[in-house]
Amino acid sequence: MENKPSTSNFIKNIVIQDLESGKHKEIITRFPPEPNGYLHIGHAKSIVLNFELADEFNGKTNLRFDDTNPTKEDTEYVESIKEDVQWLGFQWDNLYFASDYFEEMYNRAVLLIRKGKAYVCDLSPEEIRHYRGTLTKPGKESPYRNRTVEENLALFEAMGRGEFKDGEKVLRAKIDMASPNLNMRDPVIYRILHESHHNTGDKWCIYPMYDYAHPLEDAIEGITHSICTLEFEDHRPLYDWVIQECEMESQPQQIEFARLNVTNTVMSKRKLKQLVDENVTDGWDDPRMPTIAGLRRRGCTPEAIRNFCREIGVAKNHSVVDAQMLEHFIREDLNAKSPRTMAILKPLKVVITNYPEDQVEMLEGENNPDDPSMGTRQIPFSKEIYIEEEDFMENPPKKYFRLFPGNEVRLKHAYFIKCNEVIKDENGKIIELHCTYDPETKSGTGFTGRKVKGTLHWVDAKNAIPAEFRLYEPLILDDNNTEDENKTFLDQINPNSLEVLEGFVEANMKTAKRQDKFQFFRHGYFNVDPKYTTEDKLVFNRIVSLKSSFKI
Repeated sequence: MENKPSTSNFIKNIVIQDLESGKHKEIITRFPPEPNGYLHIGHAKSIVLNFELADEFNGKTNLRFDDTNPTKEDTEYVESIKEDVQWLGFQWDNLYFASDYFEEMYNRAVLLIRKGKAYVCDLSPEEIRHYRGTLTKPGKESPYRNRTVEENLALFEAMGRGEFKDGEKVLRAKIDMASPNLNMRDPVIYRILHESHHNTGDKWCIYPMYDYAHPLEDAIEGITHSICTLEFEDHRPLYDWVIQECEMESQPQQIEFARLNVTNTVMSKRKLKQLVDENVTDGWDDPRMPTIAGLRRRGCTPEAIRNFCREIGVAKNHSVVDAQMLEHFIREDLNAKSPRTMAILKPLKVVITNYPEDQVEMLEGENNPDDPSMGTRQIPFSKEIYIEEEDFMENPPKKYFRLFPGNEVRLKHAYFIKCNEVIKDENGKIIELHCTYDPETKSGTGFTGRKVKGTLHWVDAKNAIPAEFRLYEPLILDDNNTEDENKTFLDQINPNSLEVLEGFVEANMKTAKRQDKFQFFRHGYFNVDPKYTTEDKLVFNRIVSLKSSFKI
């Protein structure tokens, strides 16, 4: 993978200052996903930021799974996350799990209790919320806040032994119930969950809360810069409090940046999981999903995603990025890499009446006009071919330059043909065209006798390979993703987000493999679907169309 220096941003400037001042001798970052779903394009921004920042300064990046909630986590998600990070082009220096540190987290909680900085509380979750207060009203102390150290230690140990039911007790930090920051009003740091953990099995029945566990994980690993999104800005005082009061030797710095928001896109693992669970999509890797797995299956390249993440940059202010910006980088990357070929998505048969009955001629076509090193291919041509339905009109408007009765067009890499007769079925539907060709007009021979304005793509009917084509539109209709009280985001689902067509591709496509990418003349860039393609059937996902009005 190319190692490009990141553009200047406020996080990079902090790192430079810390190295120049001697605060840190080495930069260590981390990417810390919770294994409760598949990664999406927003996570890609964080991955690129953390890994490339560390790479630029010869530092390290850990991949760490924040697996503190066994009710939502699964090894399937762990494996998918590892695959996604590596597919994007990055390799972590160390692989860790929050659950690796459960013993130390427990001991640090005991330390807090001994210092009078934590207590066992019997309030229900609803009562805790009520006691917490509001942004304008201070909280009220729990009646259990002043238990003795000895009582708290005994109760916490009993919690760990499984002597209480889920929700019966929690361990809370003792900070300040009048703090203007609600996160500092005695937050819960341990809860009881009688759930088997994917990594530790049934060893534990109490689990640390994220706001307690995360700073400890960073400190244990010696993370220098803990980069997270802006919603954690109000949590930073608690982050620092945990590190200080737990007497951690290392003191990471939390830095927040604006998360990635993209038009027509859901950026919530909870909502993405709902799409999967309710069969709105056919899985986390559905090509309409903004997951990295979905983008990969659709045919996006890791290079395009990395370039997109670099271009949008790192800032403090919230913004929404147009989805067409990602499409721009996909086109830019695929244009140089993709061989050209022809595909017919909505076939209309053409019989060339004056072409020899049993003759099959091999024509030559370049695989990429911008890259001669990609060579040429042989294209069979015979008496019957398919063109696109939309490339013929019986009664065309002015300035229609494709095929119509009496008009002549060029077939790409082949000859001029002229439409002489239209064949219809009993319902009046056009099912076949009869045309003649001019053998003097073969492509590549330098014919200059006359010009035509239209060029059509086609495939040979005898040798073409049947294929399925999947065309995608945005899954979400509403750009701003707002929800009124009477609607959920499911009301914004685009019912026309997927169109499935049956057509044909050139004969040379018989060797196409899963995840191979092509530019189909006039249709766009397509990827061989890895999920539904079989030995007997090719399935293509359209990645992006050929052109966009979007400008960088």
